[in-house]
Amino acid sequence: MGEVTKTLSFEVSAKDYPEQHVTIKDQGKVQLSPENEERAAREIAVIKELKLHWRAAQDTDLAFIIPAEGVLSGRFGSRRIFNGEPRNPHVGLDVAVDRGTPVMASAQGEVLAVDDYFFNGKTIFLDHGNGLITMYCHMDRIDVQAGETVGKAQPIGLSGNTGRASGPHLHWSVILNGAMVDPELFLPVEHQSQ
Repeated sequence: MGEVTKTLSFEVSAKDYPEQHVTIKDQGKVQLSPENEERAAREIAVIKELKLHWRAAQDTDLAFIIPAEGVLSGRFGSRRIFNGEPRNPHVGLDVAVDRGTPVMASAQGEVLAVDDYFFNGKTIFLDHGNGLITMYCHMDRIDVQAGETVGKAQPIGLSGNTGRASGPHLHWSVILNGAMVDPELFLPVEHQSQ
């Protein structure tokens, strides 16, 4: 049997994202020293490779749960201004929770990597298969190891305030085929913004 190809047309329109002003107490996380610039560049290269990871899977679950219950305080795409200095848009969803709040896997997957990064702090990457990866940042404690299989809603660590953060929260990102996408697209309607 031959492959069937179908072409679909769609329209892409502009979207205005809100501006978010963030105050970081540690000015060294905004104005980087040469050593920290070098460290951040190395880590960004590693993260770029992780985002491109691919594993074929038959059981990729697209119905995610929110990994921690709290106020959604930073939405995908918002223009970030740290201590008055414009930075890249926000590429995840922030959940305001107290330090030490349990963080759960948003779906079944394999732990792709865990590390402590300059900007992201203690971070977990979960591979859900077929180019779908979730990233959990600013953790206080990580309770899983690379290569481990986790189930949906399984506790994977505790939220924190590590890396460049203005306070305790969970930053949660979704990566699809190397591109950062809005995590709210994978959540039930009651968690999505209007």
